[in-house]
Amino acid sequence: MMRTSTVSRLGAGLLAFSLPLVALAKPVMGEVEKQPLNLHAIGMFFVFVLLTLGITYWAASRTKTTADFYTAGGGITGFQNGLAIAGDYMSAATLLGLTAMMYMQGIDAYIYMIAFFVGWPIILFLMAERLRNLGKFTFADITSYRLNQGKVRTMAAISSLTVVCFYLVAQMVGAGQLIKLLFGLDYTVALFVVGALMMVYVTFGGMVATTWVQIIKACMLLIGGTTVMLLAFSQFGFSFDELTTRAMEIHKLGTRLLAPGSLLADPVTAISLGVGLMFGTAGLPHILMRFFTVTDAKEARKSVLYASGIVAYFFNVIAIMGLCAIIIVGTDPAYFEGGEIGGKVIGGGNMIAMHLAQAVGGNLLLGFLSAVAFATILAVVAGLALAGAAAISHDIYSRVIMKGKATQAAELRVSKFATIGLGIVAVLLGIVFEKMNVAFMVALAFGVAASANFPVLIMSMYWRGLTTRGALAGGYLGLFSAVAFVVLSKSVWVDVLGFASPIFPYTQPALFSMPLAFLATIIVSKLDNSAEAKKEIEAFEDQYVRAQTGVGAETAAAH
Repeated sequence: MMRTSTVSRLGAGLLAFSLPLVALAKPVMGEVEKQPLNLHAIGMFFVFVLLTLGITYWAASRTKTTADFYTAGGGITGFQNGLAIAGDYMSAATLLGLTAMMYMQGIDAYIYMIAFFVGWPIILFLMAERLRNLGKFTFADITSYRLNQGKVRTMAAISSLTVVCFYLVAQMVGAGQLIKLLFGLDYTVALFVVGALMMVYVTFGGMVATTWVQIIKACMLLIGGTTVMLLAFSQFGFSFDELTTRAMEIHKLGTRLLAPGSLLADPVTAISLGVGLMFGTAGLPHILMRFFTVTDAKEARKSVLYASGIVAYFFNVIAIMGLCAIIIVGTDPAYFEGGEIGGKVIGGGNMIAMHLAQAVGGNLLLGFLSAVAFATILAVVAGLALAGAAAISHDIYSRVIMKGKATQAAELRVSKFATIGLGIVAVLLGIVFEKMNVAFMVALAFGVAASANFPVLIMSMYWRGLTTRGALAGGYLGLFSAVAFVVLSKSVWVDVLGFASPIFPYTQPALFSMPLAFLATIIVSKLDNSAEAKKEIEAFEDQYVRAQTGVGAETAAAH
């Protein structure tokens, strides 16, 4: 078992939740070696690609308007959307990273799963209905509903693009390393494959294709993970008591395998991580967009309920997988650090789920799970690209530059160019960051979402006193403080820039940057006595009626 500092382990915890296989990037766990061709994985990967390209071809005939492109015309059912949202959460990090964390750290991994899951009640009870009733294509529609359209949309688009770009780069690095490890392809080739497929899905199929790719991927992940879990758990007679007893007997942690604390020894960083995961989830632009794809607020609530149930089930599946792997795979240090076992180079801790699949189901199950892991990254990348394209075309081009006068055809054209541009940028940045520790990108993505997006979004829904100046102060302060705290933390200041010690002592910014954003929003709004501010406060009643019923006048404060 690797002995690392508390901060390092907490940083690894964030990776396991948020970054598919980012631990495969060099400073995290060492250079990943190319493997011989995995023919089962490649065959299943091509089946998935052909299936999703067929869906894209079908979706292209249904994507004629901006509503079709951004929100699938609002025609997705609650169950379908719930599967798609669950697919966004059940990433390769969930399957691979959390299984590995359970394998290495025991019950603390389950605590992290719960921390990640706590964001769901916030979305269900506070946001889902109002998102659907107030929004059209992006969450900036809501934050700017009664405020200054140009200024607030610009701020929301900047923070959204920051989250999307850093998350995209992290996904691309993970995808490149995964293909390099499992399929034997060069890293750069792998990036171009992911980028090209993502651009095809989004450019031609829009939200219809992206949603169905996500649904198919979610089903494949549920089937693959459940199959591995059942085959492994059956070796212990489906007895959780026998499983945990035997695992504690051979694991280095012993009885502490089921005792919390090894990852949460620093309470400040632990709480900050939890805050970021909870509220960052409710501020991720590609997640928020999904609430505009359903027909009404009732279906939006159903989406969250279905997604919650699916994600909760899958978290338990991978928890059992991690415990089973302790006994079935073994506890050789090479599984944690990467190295050779039986003359074969393995991928270290994050590949434990793959080793378990091969142990219980042979190369066929290994190939299926490998293809599913890569399909997962493709689906998430497509959703991120669509959210980024919407911020550029709908918020910046249509509403800020053209001031609402752009035609649907022009906006749609800009969306597709934006998607291609984002794809190219993601590939190029993936190449640049191939051998760099990109953990800070994930911290930044969740930190910005929790600090810049969530405070302004939730207060625009519920606080009548919010003004444009307050929203801008809170949004920009949340954005820049989250970035500054991450840059000054060990993740960047020491690991990337090479300084001896960090200026900011914690690795997670949300506990500090999110309260700053709320305070700035409230204080500046309270101090704003302008005529514009008074109109914005009065316009809250119109927004409140619309939020409750979905029926009401259009934006009352049209500036």
